[in-house]
This record gives sequence, C-alpha cells and structure tokens, in this order.
Amino acid sequence: MADAAREVVAAAMAQAGAAQPFTAYAPSNIALAKYWGKRDAARNLPLNSSLSISLNEWGSRTTVAPSASGADEVILNGDVLPGSSAFAQKVVKFADLFRGDRAIPLRVETHNTVPTAAGLASSASGFAALTKALCGSFGLPLTPAQMSMVARLGSGSAARSLWHGFVRWNRGDAVDGSDSHGVPLNGVWPEFRIAIVKVDTSPKAKSSRDGMDHTRETSPLFQAWPAQAEADCGAVERAVLDRDFVTLGEWTEGNALMMHATMQAARPSLCYLTSRTWTALERLWQMRADGLQAFATMDAGPNLKLIFLEPSTGDVLAAFPEADVVEPFAARANGS
Repeated sequence: MADAAREVVAAAMAQAGAAQPFTAYAPSNIALAKYWGKRDAARNLPLNSSLSISLNEWGSRTTVAPSASGADEVILNGDVLPGSSAFAQKVVKFADLFRGDRAIPLRVETHNTVPTAAGLASSASGFAALTKALCGSFGLPLTPAQMSMVARLGSGSAARSLWHGFVRWNRGDAVDGSDSHGVPLNGVWPEFRIAIVKVDTSPKAKSSRDGMDHTRETSPLFQAWPAQAEADCGAVERAVLDRDFVTLGEWTEGNALMMHATMQAARPSLCYLTSRTWTALERLWQMRADGLQAFATMDAGPNLKLIFLEPSTGDVLAAFPEADVVEPFAARANGS
C-alpha cells in the first residue's frame, strides 16, 4: 500500500544530484498535548493529534557528507560508532529511505546539545535534523511539511521538530499518511518558559513504543483516550493562540495525568512515574495553591517539565533549584 512520505522521497531522489556536505539543526520538543498510541505502526501514524513547544538550542546538529572510506560512517558526539550499535543502525536504515538500493556511502555526524542527564530523549531532534541534512545533502526540494512526514518515519515526535516554537502534529485521516505532519503555529510568546526537573535519568524499563502497544492492548481506559486527547489538543491550541496561560497549563497538566492514568490501568500496570515524581508534583501543587502559576507535564518517564511565565522564574527555581530553565523564544546564538 502507498506511503506518501516514501513516495515523496523517491520522486525527489530520481532527480537528485551527488551527495554534498550539508549541516542542519533541529530543536527537541516537549508535547503539551500528548499522543499515545498509533493508528498505523508501519507509517508511524498517531491515533490523535498533538501539540508541542520547542526547546530552542537544546537539540541536534547533524552533518551529512559523502564517506571518504567508501563505507557508511556514523559519529555521535565525537565518537565513531561501530556498525553494530543500535544508534548507527537506526541512522543507516533511515538514510536508506533516500538511497534505496543505490550504493551511496555516507558520513553522518551528529552532536546533541541536550544536556546528557536532562532526562530528554533526542530522537525527535535527531531524526528531524537528519531529515533536513539528507534533503540538503542531495539537494531535494521538499517542503517543511513533506520533511515533517519523512521525519515522522524515524520518530513520531520528530514530525514536530522541524520548526521552533509551538507546533501541532495533525493526526490526519489519509491512509497513506499524506496529511499527518507538523504545522507551526503563528506568533511568539517571549515570556514563555520551560523548566526541566530531573527526577531520575536512568534508562527506563519499557520503551515508549512498547508502552504504547501494551497500553492499547490491555488498558480498559484506553478506549476513551484518543477522543479525549484530540479534544485536549484543540483546547491547548486555542489557549496558545489566545495567550491564555492558566487555561493552557490546566489542559496541559490534565492531559499528561490522563495519559499516565491510562497507562497505570494497563494489565499489568505500566507506571513511568516514581515516588520522587509524585513528591515533586505535590510540591508544585502546594505552591500553586499558594499562588504560583506553574504547571507540569510528563512524558514516558519520571521527569517533570514545568511551564510558566518569566515573572515566576525565581519562585520555580527556589522550589526546584536543580531545574534547567529553557527560553523557547530567546535569540539563538547558533543562528539555527
């Protein structure tokens, strides 16, 4: 059956020139309205739309160039990886979307600017940057929406990392995935802040991919999730466009807690949150009862991401001194 992303790449590659060195950057992102579950695993199509905020200079910078050795080379943060490594295999498999069965050995060098113990996966920024770098290397005239579709094949959340700022990833209805891609929201919110609160940065026992499958197959609460998550995404988008921070925070936090409740109802229960996560949440809730306007979101892991506005920065750091604060709309020193 047709796959729009693969067909777009194949059509463009039919006219492509030789690979040239090309460097691209993509930011990581935090989903304010989550997706959890796929309607088509092969095409990485989600059951519901999602919406995220980018992390500015926290992301991935990737260079694609012809390989002088005549074999594929993958370098991560300065280290040459063996071909047997999981990361190298993912990169090579993704590059094959572009090369097909043609012998075009490539050197792919990626540097992640996300702090190593931040509790953030780099797959979103990694596959978005790799997509942009491959398109640039081969001179492919893909639009950002088309690149978002292609990046989605590597990592679903990469569909939202082609842009800075707020991005909605539309669920789409087309079987071939042609309408499932990121769409940036207009405008900036200079006062918007994100705090990354590191609760536990050790590897998680179950991957997000496996966790989605387990939740969908065994949780009695999952049936209600897709429709509610789609409604949550719409509410979060309206709050962003209206610059209604309190409404945005309430829907963001509620969406994350519902996702985790749906996982916890699985058989056996799937719980990414730890006792330290709940302690941090209770601290946040007490401060909010005392007047702090800050809200939490959690992905498939124990770490908290807090959203708040600039005037609350001091109070947030006083309560969570270990947190890293990101300014999504600040000027970017690297120009990317």
